[in-house]
Amino acid sequence: MSSIVLGQTIWVVGLIVWFIIRYPHVRRARRTATLRREGTWRERLLLAIAFAGLFAIPAVSLATGRPRAFAYDPGYGCVVLGGALFALSLWLFRRSHKDLGRQWSAALEVRRDHQVVRNGVYRTIRHPMYASFWLWAAAQAFLLPNLMASLSGLVAVAILFFTRIGFEERMLIEAFGEDYRRYMQETKRIIPGIY
Repeated sequence: MSSIVLGQTIWVVGLIVWFIIRYPHVRRARRTATLRREGTWRERLLLAIAFAGLFAIPAVSLATGRPRAFAYDPGYGCVVLGGALFALSLWLFRRSHKDLGRQWSAALEVRRDHQVVRNGVYRTIRHPMYASFWLWAAAQAFLLPNLMASLSGLVAVAILFFTRIGFEERMLIEAFGEDYRRYMQETKRIIPGIY
């Protein structure tokens, strides 16, 4: 199997696993009451950008081989690194959902009985789900044989993260006050001990 086919296969399998992890949480979230929702139009736009960069652009590129001008062979070393990053991303993604439980939602929302989660991966970082998306985007950059498709994830996640994180943290401070401020002092955003 060539490194190109291997990288594409790992990306497709990773994507399927991602949907399998997310599906039961989406179903449960629909049944959990929402007390407050932030920026509906902005949320839809940001989630559409993330979808485009992490799924649509790469999928079209894999299906059509376009744009051909940006095609290259990533080589086995990059594919192995990309596979390892994707595996780590999926583990962190699953763990984030498990630790959040009923408090998870795709949009910026405060749920009924919402509280600051400090267990599991949330002991060291406040936003492990964003960290999992950064890892997925980095994995995609190593796995896919087209610069536009491989880098679209990093661009999309950067737009999502840097546009959304300030709104999300302000919303959580408003909802939880000093408890969330203390939690912010105890943890980093997405990289333990660094950022």
